[in-house]
Amino acid sequence: MSFNGYRDVIKEGDSVILYLTITQIYSIKAQSKIINKKGILVDNVFQTNYGALKCVDLIGKYFGTKVMLSKGWGYVLQPTPELWTITLPHRTQIIYTPDISMIVLQLELTPDSIVIESGTGSGSLSHALIRAVKPHGHLYTFDFHEDRVKTATEEFSNHGFSEYVTVQHRDVCENGFGGHLDGKADAVFLDLPHPWFAISHALKSIKTSGGRLCSFSPCIEQVQKSCLVLLKLGFQEIQTMEVLQTQFSVQQRSIPIINLDFVKTEKKGTEEGKKERETSKVVASVPPLNLPGHTGYLTFATLPPVWARGLQRTLNEDDMSLEECDTFCN
Repeated sequence: MSFNGYRDVIKEGDSVILYLTITQIYSIKAQSKIINKKGILVDNVFQTNYGALKCVDLIGKYFGTKVMLSKGWGYVLQPTPELWTITLPHRTQIIYTPDISMIVLQLELTPDSIVIESGTGSGSLSHALIRAVKPHGHLYTFDFHEDRVKTATEEFSNHGFSEYVTVQHRDVCENGFGGHLDGKADAVFLDLPHPWFAISHALKSIKTSGGRLCSFSPCIEQVQKSCLVLLKLGFQEIQTMEVLQTQFSVQQRSIPIINLDFVKTEKKGTEEGKKERETSKVVASVPPLNLPGHTGYLTFATLPPVWARGLQRTLNEDDMSLEECDTFCN
């Protein structure tokens, strides 16, 4: 329950983050007993490269406390969506914090927003969306894989998010998001192999006052097909971006000082001797030698209020027809 709000003391059953090094961060549960693979109730002991940790010893300690292991020590931290993204069990490829931060910003989420997400996957983005819309908003998340839906439902319940999220098993490309969500959503997020098939369903789900849509795609061909459908259905402000995180190194560099005295004086016939070249030391930001590779494309679009949508279609009469879009996309 420690995901839902901050508190000081770790309680029985809380999820905590065990920080050992920058590359060794784990999510564990503060409970005294667990059932092993043989179905026997045993002590809950977590093994690390720095020795064993008895999880029962975490109960009653403060978050941020330094804990001793049999061969070293670590810190127990309050779980956050960012730390959960690093430590969660992967059921699918996940979206990481740089993209998540841009998604939450561009969807313009507030603590009372209604958001639709498809698909749920490993729940990396879902936790950040829930934090952004609670306590008065709600997340409706869909996945076509039934086992992933069951696992995600259990995780949200264990993390204390049950009242802020509804998980459903559904093929949204074929069946949409359900009639109960027509005209209810402030924002829609699509992480699908064929997002253009779900855009028309998103159009029905967004509020009559308008809203935002985001589609995450790894291939530019997916982006092209999605943008064609977005244009035809009256979406505006369509833009695609890629978030690449680059780390610059701050170093002290020596820069030579150019001596322009020779411009002011006549050149002598014989050089008396070369003077040592003067330099100036400055602090510089040095880019990396290797730039990060491709992550994924984020396509954002705005659906205007219902009274402005007819005007937008009139202005786009010369655009590709919906039948031509379907032919191109297929």
